Amino acid sequence: MLKRTSLKDIATKVGVSTALVSSVMNGKGKRIRVSDEVEKKIRQTAEELNYQPNEIARSLRKGSTKTIGLIVADISNPFFGLLARSVENEASKFGYTVIIGSSDEEIQKSDLIINTFLKRQVDGFIIAPAEGTMDQVRNLFQKKIPLVLVDRFFPEISTNYVILDNYNATYNATSLLIEKGFKRIAIVAYKLSLTHMKDRIRGYMEAMRSNNLSDSICVVEIDLNKAKTEVLDACRNLFVENKNIDAIIFSTVLLAIDGLYCIIENNIQVPEDLGFIGFDSSDCYNLFYSPISYIKQPIEEMANEAVKILMDYFVKIESPKISHIILESKLVVRSSCR
Repeated sequence: MLKRTSLKDIATKVGVSTALVSSVMNGKGKRIRVSDEVEKKIRQTAEELNYQPNEIARSLRKGSTKTIGLIVADISNPFFGLLARSVENEASKFGYTVIIGSSDEEIQKSDLIINTFLKRQVDGFIIAPAEGTMDQVRNLFQKKIPLVLVDRFFPEISTNYVILDNYNATYNATSLLIEKGFKRIAIVAYKLSLTHMKDRIRGYMEAMRSNNLSDSICVVEIDLNKAKTEVLDACRNLFVENKNIDAIIFSTVLLAIDGLYCIIENNIQVPEDLGFIGFDSSDCYNLFYSPISYIKQPIEEMANEAVKILMDYFVKIESPKISHIILESKLVVRSSCR
């Protein structure tokens, strides 16, 4: 491993003090009246030796690293990929760099990423927390580290959060299907205790009850670690073998894509045999012969609000008030639900 060039290496080669080299490299040569010739020689020597300043040390001296730690639940999910890009774009407007980690919905991995980011001295966190990570979030909150939760939150901790109104999202989607004539509607969701998933199920169930369809409520909860297999098995049971339903809502884009595989494999006709609404957009929805209707989340707005909350912490002497931002979804209606 090559030895990193230090200020002392430059000073030794030029024949000046390390303090003088430090002043020049920090743009203070003129202030201490360093001659143009000496300053030029120092900078040329630094270039020849491929000197790279220690940004972490410099940032610590300034009290800020100008970095944000972003932890998403699953970077392979298009939702989190777009969220990460939007956070990067917004943070760059304020001169901040974003370091991204994916917990893959695992408690241990989330803990490792948080500790790694803390060692990197990030100025604050934006986190889409995995199930079971409440203590990790509470620890950051108690340490008064600037923190914003996105997509999910823990009601037990009074942290900043920016989330979707998940209840209304599925309530409206279910109501639309009912208006279009579908009566036996199912929802497929992950088996999680996190609020966003519970609210999506709750919105669906309330819409069914409000339309006197309580007897037709069908909630299929999928194990996160066995998602692909369980989704395919559930779909075959629901609308291939037993034909128990005439419409289906998938509570995430990845679940919806797995559902589409089953539809294609079994030659199910959408919307004639089955109405279909997904969550979030996907190129797969556009390529499908019957363009898929979906619940559109305001991902860019979610990212922008989260970054702005952190910026308030970075520029104010006193911590600002806790922010709870709930955003509305948009139902994009296409031919998959008539």
